[in-house]
Amino acid sequence: MGSSITTQIFQQLVNGLSLGSIYALIALGYTMVYGIIKLINFAHGDVMMVGAYSGWFAITTLHMSFLPALLFSMVSCALLGVLIERIAYKPLRNASRIAALITAIGVSLFLEYGGMLVATAQVRTYPPVFPETMYIVGGVYFKYGDIVMLVTSVVLMALLHFTVQYTKVGKAMRAVSFDKEAALLMGINTNNIISFTFAIGSALAAAAGVLMGVYFNTIDPLMGIIPGLKAFVAAVLGGIGIIPGAMVGGLMLGLVESIVSGFGASTWRDAVAFLILILVLIIKPSGLFGKNIREKV
Repeated sequence: MGSSITTQIFQQLVNGLSLGSIYALIALGYTMVYGIIKLINFAHGDVMMVGAYSGWFAITTLHMSFLPALLFSMVSCALLGVLIERIAYKPLRNASRIAALITAIGVSLFLEYGGMLVATAQVRTYPPVFPETMYIVGGVYFKYGDIVMLVTSVVLMALLHFTVQYTKVGKAMRAVSFDKEAALLMGINTNNIISFTFAIGSALAAAAGVLMGVYFNTIDPLMGIIPGLKAFVAAVLGGIGIIPGAMVGGLMLGLVESIVSGFGASTWRDAVAFLILILVLIIKPSGLFGKNIREKV
């Protein structure tokens, strides 16, 4: 009996890591944008939805395999992210936070209902891109797709870490997030850096969208709402504005959800995610990786 419980726990860990890696990819976009322009981009979950649809289009209509479809989706969403930033957020850069937040919600609704207009509201089935191979290790089932998803997420996160830490653009991004005015005086084109941040964040969301389509097999124009909110919870859990925090927060949230589902309380998994948000805000508002810095009023 003990071994079967252990097996079940390991099975839930595998499921949780697959789901958590998707949340982590979306949370990274929230965190990067917040780190640079202090904006919570609530349209981010819907960019993920557009990514899922572009991947679906690439696989079904353009007959691409998984990796080219993933890249196609990431590039199209990177362009969409830059467009959104230039059209919707750039004019509001010096406006109040609430104006930018309301605009973000507006962009979110525009993408959702624009998506319904273009792709209709019906639920689409994602084509099977991976063979249905199952690996059994010590009684725990690994789907081929789960492994590919985890590897894809880890590779993308490693690439992001490398870009931010070791490239010229990454250095500029860190400078802009630290002090926008000083970065401007040092000759950094802050507008380009902000656009670049939106492009990377949106590309990661697109990758998450394609993985989500593969994971759940279905996509629809409102699919971005709940994962978008949960990724926001993950970003806050890790410490918003902190890149490693978003990764850890996403994985933790995925694990918690699948453990809750595994113990037969699957109807509670959304509630648990938002309960975590409330607890983090009460106990440690700066998140796991955040430092408590008093803001000067």
